[in-house]
Amino acid sequence: MQTDTRYLFVYGTLMSGATSDFGAGQRVRLAAESDSLGPASLPHALLYDLGRYPGAISGGGIYDIVHGEVVLLANAAASLAWLDDYEGYVPNSDNNEYERAVRQVRLAGGETFDAWVYLLRETPANADACRIASGRWNSSR
Repeated sequence: MQTDTRYLFVYGTLMSGATSDFGAGQRVRLAAESDSLGPASLPHALLYDLGRYPGAISGGGIYDIVHGEVVLLANAAASLAWLDDYEGYVPNSDNNEYERAVRQVRLAGGETFDAWVYLLRETPANADACRIASGRWNSSR
């Protein structure tokens, strides 16, 4: 997997079509610092509703798909620095809710490539976190 990619897969509050107040400023900033490549999917992943935002896990024998979109970051290092802060991700820390990882994603037209994605480090244990079977987060929360 390519770890110097400028692509970012988003599936929650950072999606351009999200309408929630949570993450609104970050959506605007991301749009200004990137070009949208449109709808995309992350195979072998599960999506969970965590309340104000979703979380995805990836890998293993998972056969579901998470739907979102891909953006091309103009300056990946600069954008990832503030995105890490927004996602509460601290590199090389074991106390993160999310990890930033590179996964293969697929555009709606079928093209695949490596993109950064923020993934939950483990399956949510919270009883209020429910799996979203469709793999599509309702962004109007």
